[in-house]
Amino acid sequence: MASTAHQPDRYFVPDPSSWPIFGSIALLLMTSGAVLWMNKLGSGAYVLLAGVAVLVLMLFGWFGSVIRESVGGRYNKRVDLSFRLGMGWFIFSEVMFFAAFFGALFYVRVLAVPDLATPDNQVLYPGFSGQWPSAGPGFKEMFTPMAAWGIPAINTLLLLSSGATVTWAHWGLLKDNRGQLKVGLALTILLGVLFISLQAYEYAHAYQELNLKLTTGIYGTTFFMLTGFHGLHVTLGAIMLIVILMRVLAGHFRSEHHFGFEAVAWYWHFVDVVWLCLFIFVYWL
Repeated sequence: MASTAHQPDRYFVPDPSSWPIFGSIALLLMTSGAVLWMNKLGSGAYVLLAGVAVLVLMLFGWFGSVIRESVGGRYNKRVDLSFRLGMGWFIFSEVMFFAAFFGALFYVRVLAVPDLATPDNQVLYPGFSGQWPSAGPGFKEMFTPMAAWGIPAINTLLLLSSGATVTWAHWGLLKDNRGQLKVGLALTILLGVLFISLQAYEYAHAYQELNLKLTTGIYGTTFFMLTGFHGLHVTLGAIMLIVILMRVLAGHFRSEHHFGFEAVAWYWHFVDVVWLCLFIFVYWL
């Protein structure tokens, strides 16, 4: 296999690996543990945590192997293209993931809730106005919707700024300016952590002061599902950026060979765009 590093036209094929087996075991433990935990059977929480631990082990091991292969010069332009296509399809799958949630929000706001307030349904739900935001018919408990021009607006500024700083870091990498690359990545990570911290504060505010919860009807469900999954993606993106910064500090990446950096930057820009849609359709309108 090592000879492929000196044959740029050959596609590198790695040696057989045991890491996919670890990944399968992790998924089995996580799904089994989650089912047991939700049904309050056995030691479901511990099984779930064991699955997470195996998954983290797999990620460290498998990505470590890929990094060593990349630094060792095993990957040529054909491999680089396959990585780019793979990352492109992965981001597309994430686009479809959020499209499903936005589609559910559109269906509820534009079709389902107004339909429940029509004269034909007044017999079932008398007095229901069908105005958004609404928990839906049958929910008597009052709540206050989350305002857009507070923490959400600040978080929008933070994420837009982080998109600029990661692009600035990329420019530094292209110019072989390692100092600019490091500072740009560090600023991007800092902005991402600030975003996550403010969102955690926003959630505490929603539960404690606005009576807005995941169980607050359809509004609470769509609000926390959309913003919560986005927050998870920001967290994963911040972790990936930290790994990239550690690799930069270790001397990895060159101006002509740095797809690992580009992949994380693509993912971060995707997170930025999704948040803009969230701010407009969940908070503002």
